[in-house]
Amino acid sequence: MAGEFVVLQFGPFFEPQLWIAAFAGGLFGAALGALPAFIFTGFMVIAGEAASIASGQEAVMITDAIAFGPVFGPHIAFAGGAAATAYAAQKGYIDTDFGYHEGKNILYAFGTHQKDVLVVGGLFGILGFVITTISAGVGLPWDPIAVAVVLSAIAHRAAFGYDIIGEPEGDGYLDMEPFENEQTDGTGRLLVEPWLPHQYEWAGVGLMSFFVGVLGAFIALETGSPFLAFGISAASLVFLNCGVEKIPVTHHITLPASTAALAAFATFGDVTVAVIVGAVFGFVSGLFGEFFQRIFYAHGDTHVDPPAAAIVFGTFLIAVFALVGIFDTAVWVPGAP
Repeated sequence: MAGEFVVLQFGPFFEPQLWIAAFAGGLFGAALGALPAFIFTGFMVIAGEAASIASGQEAVMITDAIAFGPVFGPHIAFAGGAAATAYAAQKGYIDTDFGYHEGKNILYAFGTHQKDVLVVGGLFGILGFVITTISAGVGLPWDPIAVAVVLSAIAHRAAFGYDIIGEPEGDGYLDMEPFENEQTDGTGRLLVEPWLPHQYEWAGVGLMSFFVGVLGAFIALETGSPFLAFGISAASLVFLNCGVEKIPVTHHITLPASTAALAAFATFGDVTVAVIVGAVFGFVSGLFGEFFQRIFYAHGDTHVDPPAAAIVFGTFLIAVFALVGIFDTAVWVPGAP
């Protein structure tokens, strides 16, 4: 469904209304805030997949047109909101008690006051639409929405004068000890800023990723939906957004796990094998997200999304497994059977 959305629901690439809708979605994401917009993605996925399951239809417009479309599509609303935050921080518009660089403050909602910030969100909404459409249209073997979120973030760093990666501290990019030792740069800013201070240790991330992968696989196999567990994970971030401490972020685990489980079941016809396969893909995707955050997030000044990168990686592995014949299908992932 996510792979089919751009081609089947958005229609021809050069229809003006699609560009206008993408601009509006990116602007709305900036006004609402990147993380709040993504949380609504989760709610809409739950609504759409529940309607799909209840009606017996394979695809329902709530998921495709709203959750993954210009209203709350992460490549448009979330990416637009993240770019708006990076721009506003560079302009000095944001001054909160956020613990990291303000360019990473994806909880911040801009409302209607700063019109230039909203326009930036809209422009990056268009960019997300373009990247997603090209990726899906060409049939590149990964989630086209997730890859647009990653590339949009790299683009906003380049556009607004931020370092693409940032300078490593301690013993290199993977070293989190400067954070653990609360080392600062002299201005009070931490030398290393892990994406989630409560979710970065390899063992804990690996353990959670495996068993959340089990849950994602179980939900997919019980419902037939590769997206419902993702929606539940995304919606759970409402607690993180409201300040509840140590809420885990798991949507980058449940989506690859759910998809891999369905692919494994279609191939091997065994539920237990499918659950284990889903758990393994959840485990690998979770660890890749942690690896990515240590390279691109912890030493940078803006939000480059580790979950989106993990979803790109996990769905790419699923496509490769299908292309080489280990899986009979890649379910919804483009570029593979």
